[in-house]
Amino acid sequence: MKHGLLYIMLAFYLGATVLLGYLGYRHTRSSKDYLIAGGNIHPFLMALAYGSTFISTSAIVGFGGAAGVYGMSLLWLTVFNIFVGIFIAFVFYGVKTRKLAHQLGVHTFPEFLGARFSSPFIRNFSASVIALSMPLYAAAVMIGGARYMEEAMQINYTTSMIIFAVIVLAYVFFGGLRGVIYNDALQSSIMFVGMGVLLYLTYDKLGGVVTAHEKLGALKDLVPQALAAKGHLGWTAMPQFGSEIWWFVVSTLVLGVGIGVLAQPQLAVRYMTVSGKKDIYRALSVGGVFILFMTGTAFTVGALSNVYFMEQSGKLALAATAIGGAAPNVDKIIPLFITQAMPEWIMYLFLLSLLAAAMSTLSGQFHLIATSLTYDLNPKAKKGDQKTLLWARVGTVIGFTLTLLLALQLPPSIIAIATALFFGMCASAFLPMYTAALYWPKVTPAGATWSMISATVTYLVLVLFVHEKEAAIFGVCQQFFGVKTLATAPWTYIDPMVISLPVSAIVLVAVSLMTQKSAQAEIPPAPLTETAASTKELGQ
Repeated sequence: MKHGLLYIMLAFYLGATVLLGYLGYRHTRSSKDYLIAGGNIHPFLMALAYGSTFISTSAIVGFGGAAGVYGMSLLWLTVFNIFVGIFIAFVFYGVKTRKLAHQLGVHTFPEFLGARFSSPFIRNFSASVIALSMPLYAAAVMIGGARYMEEAMQINYTTSMIIFAVIVLAYVFFGGLRGVIYNDALQSSIMFVGMGVLLYLTYDKLGGVVTAHEKLGALKDLVPQALAAKGHLGWTAMPQFGSEIWWFVVSTLVLGVGIGVLAQPQLAVRYMTVSGKKDIYRALSVGGVFILFMTGTAFTVGALSNVYFMEQSGKLALAATAIGGAAPNVDKIIPLFITQAMPEWIMYLFLLSLLAAAMSTLSGQFHLIATSLTYDLNPKAKKGDQKTLLWARVGTVIGFTLTLLLALQLPPSIIAIATALFFGMCASAFLPMYTAALYWPKVTPAGATWSMISATVTYLVLVLFVHEKEAAIFGVCQQFFGVKTLATAPWTYIDPMVISLPVSAIVLVAVSLMTQKSAQAEIPPAPLTETAASTKELGQ
């Protein structure tokens, strides 16, 4: 029977997923269980949940494919992911976020910001930004999984996407965040094993570590003229400093995602799921190793795929995806490499790894969209209310539908761009305000509000009218002005976050300093709730 091995592996995987989702359902009795998994998750589970939510098919397929085009320079993103996304995030943001969230008695990221600044507007605006922009990131994750399933099983792309989405919808709908975290532990283990086997077999097929990298370095003379003109110096070297490709790799991929992770709402919620700061410290090593292995493998294999395709077909990785007259597609590099270079069993194991990566990330994304729509934007929502739990599940279906429709409309080679867009938007709109909420007691509600608004508007204007990659995709500038972008180089390829993030920080400080008297110089902390009071000692 064709794909018989896959069906057996898939049956075991889905059986375990259903069981863990059921356990999550059995232990989800209140909105607190649904929103933050009861606030007593083991640090090992929290670290795996954080890592698997952070690393998805967008990282493995999208950014792995980007490494196939731009080379080992993407390993700087791995450095940023570990140092910023794990160490700084856990030590400087996670501990204080968990403690303050318990003091304020909040369950979501928008609720956290709104309560910290005593501002319903901040909560509503941030929830709206998340609900409207998160489907773009979720669509990128869904596309990554569907593209691989399309190649591995030779089935219709739309069918692949629907299969992915429906499986995720089922267990996040019933299990809430507790069900999500239970499954993340399983999925992280599958991802880790799958990526480890992939890295070993890749080096084995290409002659070993040293030989593989020497072969990759020798391909520098084959860099296409179009890429060389934009600064590409080979797959083992950084792009030419200040060139178009250098700006894309450094400002969009490395800084956009590497810094943007600090203000990811779906990751900030993970800090709220543990009972004390010691649990966050215990999660550091697990999270760091996981991120190193996942992103390091994806980016290394993506770059080395050029050696394989050149030896097999005389084409570079991107050119090899142009099958049957189709246009080259960055998002197909990793799926094509796996299906052509690996044995059947590893092809199916990697499919489960991607399914696990997609499910862990999508479940967190759908969960966040749902809580933003039905909890943060619903003035009647109450903690512990069964009706709130019901509406949260309705919101999950809404988020699923929006994501699926968007995924069907996005163009090829979009995964890395869409991911960087969401990370850049979150960094610009939330990071200065979020940092000040934790470390600057004299920040004012007005400062936080105008920082968030100015950054959001600046980022959107730059994306739609200045930065050429996104402006060309959305077509708004073309529609109004008849051109792809209103700017000229280098502004057309400097990532919008490089401009909007400083704008956000400057506005935050300037407006706060001007309004401190009217805000009584300091925002008083909210009184402890009963739940927070009982856990106060755990946060000390």
